[in-house]
Amino acid sequence: MEQLTISDVTLSFGGLKALSDVNMAMDPGLITSIIGPNGAGKTSMLNCISGFYHPTVGDIVYKGKELTHASPHQVSNMGISRAFQNLELFSGLTVLDNLMLARHQHLKYSLLDAIIFFGKASRVEAENRAYVEDVIDFMELEPYRKTMVGSLSYGIQKKVEVARALTLGPDILLLDEPMAGMNQEEKEDIVRFVMDIKNERGTTVVLVEHDLGVVMDISDRLYVLDFGELIGSGTPEEVAQDPKVIDAYIGEG
Repeated sequence: MEQLTISDVTLSFGGLKALSDVNMAMDPGLITSIIGPNGAGKTSMLNCISGFYHPTVGDIVYKGKELTHASPHQVSNMGISRAFQNLELFSGLTVLDNLMLARHQHLKYSLLDAIIFFGKASRVEAENRAYVEDVIDFMELEPYRKTMVGSLSYGIQKKVEVARALTLGPDILLLDEPMAGMNQEEKEDIVRFVMDIKNERGTTVVLVEHDLGVVMDISDRLYVLDFGELIGSGTPEEVAQDPKVIDAYIGEG
């Protein structure tokens, strides 16, 4: 059964269609990649799923619940989180503080509990701190936990961005070009973590990525966009042999 279903989604900005009648389905526990040339509508689709854009036409359903017009906060609370291509981190805070801040929506206790800070508030704080420490350990960020994010290398900051999204405990993790601007060693590092997120944490991954070699290696299913239209879908093997995809995207190189 599909975890996330995108039905006949069209996204228009005035007379410009960023997406046109797009249909996709993401199955639980798999890596589904959305690929296509620049301007194909890949990030626009992630924006629709995560609530930053609302489709002009069509429906997005997650676990049977309509999220077509949900806000980013509502989408996050439902179990979908996103790592951005442009880092959404607080450079003046430590890695630990960035991740704890991302976890704030799970800190559910009353003002009185917070003032007294015994009982429920203390327990909830400890539980969330333990969750964040687990993510730090999982993403191998222990050496940087007390380091200001702004002083870290770009590759490590990208890891922190993925960890920030993972800290929300998502069922679905949206990754928007997590390997952009990285060298080969850094890319291989992120690929390993994406595979571990799927295999060890059981998280569904929706990946937008330009590196076709990576996409073909790690994806269970691919969707190919071109000028906002879906022109191909299937396994990496099926997509690689699709004439439309070869003409529009693979043939680029």
